[in-house]
Amino acid sequence: MNKFISGGFLAGRRTYIVSAVGILSAIGAYLVGDSDIFVMLQSIFTLGGIYFLRKSNENKG
Repeated sequence: MNKFISGGFLAGRRTYIVSAVGILSAIGAYLVGDSDIFVMLQSIFTLGGIYFLRKSNENKG
């Protein structure tokens, strides 16, 4: 139970999960018609940038 509370195998991956959920919601908003393609692409590029910044700051050891 303690492993589940501390995050389990997703512990330390909150940034990746938030980026993935944000990209999916941007695509969903576009498909539903709430936003246009430029807003969708702006959101995807921003969240992708956050993902790659986080990935580049990890220790390579």
